[in-house]
Amino acid sequence: MFVAVSRPLTALRVSGVVSQAAFTMADALAKIPDVEIDPEGTFKYILLRVNVKDGDANKDIVRGTKSAEYHNHIFEKVSPAIAALGMECKCLGGGKIEHNSKEKKIRVFGESTAFGKADHAVSSEKLKTAFSDYEITWSDDKK
Repeated sequence: MFVAVSRPLTALRVSGVVSQAAFTMADALAKIPDVEIDPEGTFKYILLRVNVKDGDANKDIVRGTKSAEYHNHIFEKVSPAIAALGMECKCLGGGKIEHNSKEKKIRVFGESTAFGKADHAVSSEKLKTAFSDYEITWSDDKK
């Protein structure tokens, strides 16, 4: 069965149409939140790329929490959840987030020993979509 789509999904097109299975996976990909971080404090974060298995569709997501002692602890929690959706992910790097909800400020900085430095500019853009009323800054500073 084929479904006509009004917006282009070029990565999923097959002879000008999108298969129902591909559309379902792209729809599932779109439902994964771009950002999930703790509501307050300074904590580790990672930038991940989520891919539809055997497809070209992907998106980058940001995950961060105070409960993670190391960056790989975040990955070890997120990866199985993504796999359960029939997708796969890889870590593009990490750093730290300083989240001040009272002042509506987020600062992105630092790096991960295990995964290297995330592209903080990309992470910051993702954060801006989730926290549009915040002042969001980033730097390559270690602290």
